[in-house]
Amino acid sequence: MESGQLKIEWARQYMPVLSAISERFKKEKPFAGKVIGMALHVEAKTANLVKTLVDGGATVHITGCNPLSTQDDVAKALDKVPGVYCYASRGCSVDEYYKAIDTVLDAKPVITIDDGMDLIHRLHTARQDILPGVIGGCEETTTGIHRLRAMASEGKLKFPVIAVNDTPMKHFFDNVHGTGESALTAIMATTNSLIAGKWIVVAGFGYCGRGLARKAAALGAKVIVTEIDPRYALEAYMDGFHVMSMKEAAPVGDIFITTTGNRDVITGEHMACMKSGAILSNAGHFNIEIDGTWLTAHARSVEERDGIQSYWIGDKVIHLLAEGRLVNLAVPKGMGHPIEVMDLSFAIQALSAEYIALHHSGLKPAVHDVPDEIDRAVASLKLSSLGISIDVLSKDQKEYMESWDHGT
Repeated sequence: MESGQLKIEWARQYMPVLSAISERFKKEKPFAGKVIGMALHVEAKTANLVKTLVDGGATVHITGCNPLSTQDDVAKALDKVPGVYCYASRGCSVDEYYKAIDTVLDAKPVITIDDGMDLIHRLHTARQDILPGVIGGCEETTTGIHRLRAMASEGKLKFPVIAVNDTPMKHFFDNVHGTGESALTAIMATTNSLIAGKWIVVAGFGYCGRGLARKAAALGAKVIVTEIDPRYALEAYMDGFHVMSMKEAAPVGDIFITTTGNRDVITGEHMACMKSGAILSNAGHFNIEIDGTWLTAHARSVEERDGIQSYWIGDKVIHLLAEGRLVNLAVPKGMGHPIEVMDLSFAIQALSAEYIALHHSGLKPAVHDVPDEIDRAVASLKLSSLGISIDVLSKDQKEYMESWDHGT
């Protein structure tokens, strides 16, 4: 068996929720006759989501959502699955990246699944010819949801999109545990650097930032959190972390991890006052959180290692991981989120896509929450796979919780 197929099979054995959904999809075929277009990180867990959709009767055309996150052996194996057409390749140029997205759209998908909204953006700009046939989509990540809500607020979103990122099962597990563990794992594997005793600067204290900060602290790090929201900053402080501006944190930090999904989080002003040997990484989204162009412009020389670019500026060196792209996926040793976490996130994706297929006619062009019953169903399936049972409200308890006139 080839390496890509081995990776897919390895992941499958730790994805019981998605496997249970696949078995139902095989019987019910909710996507029969439908084409699904996808732009996601093409690796083993994603491959199992694709195969689940195919089990449901779909034909899937997929490409990557990040030029450095594709695992070529997995893409090759996925392209051999009947009903799947994969166009992703690692290290593609910007032109090749958008050509692959156009190739996905050439298949005239009726449902889209995105990570970062590049597919939907292309549909609404350069490929509006495809728009009339699209019944809805799903978006995986925070950055994509921000972009979609901005589009919807301007009245420019032309079909309903399910905000998979914004549901509790995504926030509490994918963002906190998935990003928290995988980003630190990738940093440690790439740099062989000790976390304990280091000053770790986490930019942003949303769900991803919280996960990173808490897990870094558990490894013995001294954690600094930078924030723009006073409420999140106060929460970080109450959780025991140091809170300061990035300008204050810059000369202190040993390892920097951005998690904001915004641009210019670490700029030249910050890098100019960092200590020699500082390590910079991004766990947010696009490679604009850290100003790599400033590093290139001011470096007298650059050294390349596996997943590390070392910029010599004067008599100090600053190390940038994964060219500023997602560190947990884009470094050579990056494996993305743990399998068990993505089992939950991709189960929500699969069920949200099914919801679009079944209920699109009643949904307005807007960003929609994941239906609560889907979120609860995924949690219940996971608990069942773990052999865990929980309590159920009695009739009297339910009545009490729903009533307004029961006092002491």
